[in-house]
Amino acid sequence: MIGEVTDQDFARVVEQAPMPVLIEFWQPGCGHCLALLSQLEQLQQEVGHALTIVKMNVQENFQIPAELDISSLPALALFEKGSFVRFIGGIGKKDEIRKQLPLG
Repeated sequence: MIGEVTDQDFARVVEQAPMPVLIEFWQPGCGHCLALLSQLEQLQQEVGHALTIVKMNVQENFQIPAELDISSLPALALFEKGSFVRFIGGIGKKDEIRKQLPLG
């Protein structure tokens, strides 16, 4: 199960994480967001030892999506050592996403 992150616990969950963190920015009712979430749940099972995957509801959280200039959903953002690295493309396909991750 993919955990939730909010504006309030972002520093603790993402910035202080001991491993890279992948965040899906989503909103309820977004079919593509839900489809991506299913792919991310499978990916989490495969690489959970090397990567934390969380989701952020943009209808309930505004600060972090605004700072990252999230303009379309779903969006995937990769953080390492507490800092934003880049957005991940290939949305919708677990294997395409995995190729773009620092999984050593």
